Amino acid sequence: MKTNKKTTSNCNPFDFLTEEIIFTILDYLNDDPFAKKSFSLTCKALYSIESHHRKTLKPLRAELLSRTLHRYPHIEHLDLTLCPRIEDSMLNVVSLACKDALFSINLSRSRFFTNIGLSSLVSSCCNLVEIDLSNGVELNDLAAAAIAEAKNLEKLWLSRCKLITDMGIGCVAVGCRKLRLICLKWCLKVSDLGLQLLALKCKEIRSLDLSYLQITEKCLPSILQLQHLEDLVLEGCLGIDDDALSTLQQSCKSLKTLNMSNCHNQSHVGLSSLINGAENLRELTLAYGPAVTADLAKCLHTFSGLRLVKFDGCLVKCSGVRAIGRWPSSLKELSFSKCSGVADDSLSFLVQAHKELTKLDITCCRMITYDSVDSITSSCPSLTSVGMESCSLVPKEAFVLFGQRCELMEELDATDTKIDDEGLKSISRCSKLSSLKLGICLNITDDGLKHIGSSCSKLKELDLYRSLGITDEGIAAVTSGCPELEIINIAYNDKITDASLISLSRCSRLRVLEIRGCPHVSSKGLSAVAVGCRQLAVLDIKKCFNINDNAMLQLAQFSQNLKQINLSYCSVTDVGLLALASMNRLQNITVLHLRGLTPNGLAAALLTCRGITKVKLHASFKPLLPKSLLDYIEALGCVFHWRDKAFQVEIDPKGWKLHFGKSPEAP
Repeated sequence: MKTNKKTTSNCNPFDFLTEEIIFTILDYLNDDPFAKKSFSLTCKALYSIESHHRKTLKPLRAELLSRTLHRYPHIEHLDLTLCPRIEDSMLNVVSLACKDALFSINLSRSRFFTNIGLSSLVSSCCNLVEIDLSNGVELNDLAAAAIAEAKNLEKLWLSRCKLITDMGIGCVAVGCRKLRLICLKWCLKVSDLGLQLLALKCKEIRSLDLSYLQITEKCLPSILQLQHLEDLVLEGCLGIDDDALSTLQQSCKSLKTLNMSNCHNQSHVGLSSLINGAENLRELTLAYGPAVTADLAKCLHTFSGLRLVKFDGCLVKCSGVRAIGRWPSSLKELSFSKCSGVADDSLSFLVQAHKELTKLDITCCRMITYDSVDSITSSCPSLTSVGMESCSLVPKEAFVLFGQRCELMEELDATDTKIDDEGLKSISRCSKLSSLKLGICLNITDDGLKHIGSSCSKLKELDLYRSLGITDEGIAAVTSGCPELEIINIAYNDKITDASLISLSRCSRLRVLEIRGCPHVSSKGLSAVAVGCRQLAVLDIKKCFNINDNAMLQLAQFSQNLKQINLSYCSVTDVGLLALASMNRLQNITVLHLRGLTPNGLAAALLTCRGITKVKLHASFKPLLPKSLLDYIEALGCVFHWRDKAFQVEIDPKGWKLHFGKSPEAP
């Protein structure tokens, strides 16, 4: 009997589960890498099962690539964006380890590989359907020719591959006939000829990004003949003007999304020719383009399927806004961000016609008042997202209307407005609220935040930048009622102390924390955050003078997910920086005016931090560091940014006081 009892007690309950059931359990852990790691370390059996389950891999360091791929033999999606230096030999390792299993690879943040490595990759991994080579500024036509051997390729990103010419694009066009998406943004040597060949050979293209290419109207007829084209981006294509577009006979009938932002040489005349016949058009972006006039609105009148329109940065005429209000289509999303000329009467007329709006952006529309908000909230009760930063004429009473009439609200940007505690009390009725931006809102206090904390349990992002009426009490109210908080900005709030950070340490999902210019926080508070917020990835503690090495030691031990940190003006020394340098995921660090930092300490930290990709340093350090050291670090893929900024003692710059009309000399 004793033997049987002992055998039963040592039995692993997972032995009774099939591999499929365990795979289902692991699927639920995909968003939590630490939980997945803990699961795999439980026993040898689960370690082996987790190895076979993993299909996506994002390695931290290139030198561990061979060992990692051996550990995970069934990788389908490989993301190398955390590995700045990827040489041809490493791509050869990938090709030998993954072979037919690999479907996609992301090399958009990697450098130093050539056409030789790419040729090895595509020849062995014949099932590749997605390759991202964005930012490959050193890649040329030979690299494009290597990619052309990927016969099953469906998606290709070549953004900023500035050395690739029409010849390289021609190779891709001939070799990759199954392409459905290609991004050529900033490929400045690609001209009409390359695009004509691409359109001729790759008939399956659905998405085409030609942003900032030096092309003319010559390539457009071929492009618009693509029968499956749905998404076309012509942003910043200055060579395409009204005269060129007027020669077009008909647009692509399958086109659903068109982006013509920053096309300064076009008006409604050219736009009308380009979209003529595009009966399936759903989304249109004309940011920083032609003026929004009645003529422009009239040429879009017949597109009954139009659901999203963005006019960001355009000059807006009242007649144009009213004409949009007469469209037969019912818009879902509309943006007038940073548009001059948007007024109450025309905007009110528009929203009364488009009652199904769910997203509206009127950022920096400084002419609108209470009347606009009254019309918006009464006409569009289904709004889920509203951006109204710097709408300075909107009174505090108007914000109450959002809570009374738009209870489905999920995102509200009220930065630099007159919103007060009564407005927040009303908005707290929006139980689905996930993002709330209240930067530079001087009328809100802890009382308003208490309402948000008590009712908005799904809040994930909160911006309180320079909202000077907030104290530890308000932060505590939010953290106790909003356990899903991921992003918070409390920078330049002089009433914030360690108590706020201790409260935030309860938010285990916190990823981004900005506390720059909070003089009363110290290592005690930040240490609590390090222990409680294991998912912390971005941290800004600039001008937090009381934060020292003690906090850095805690971050190094507990916040292993940290990727970006700004230490400028803190009391961190060589010891603290070396501790941070031991963190595997740290990529981006800003180190300006650290009085306790020495050239030797900085050099040691740079040598220790193997995954670093960007370092911002004061220019005074450059002559103090050996050139051979800097060359070595740069060869690993790191980019140095040297700054020659004078030391600033003030937390609140004079420019900030002038923003509120105060005298810099005023006490």
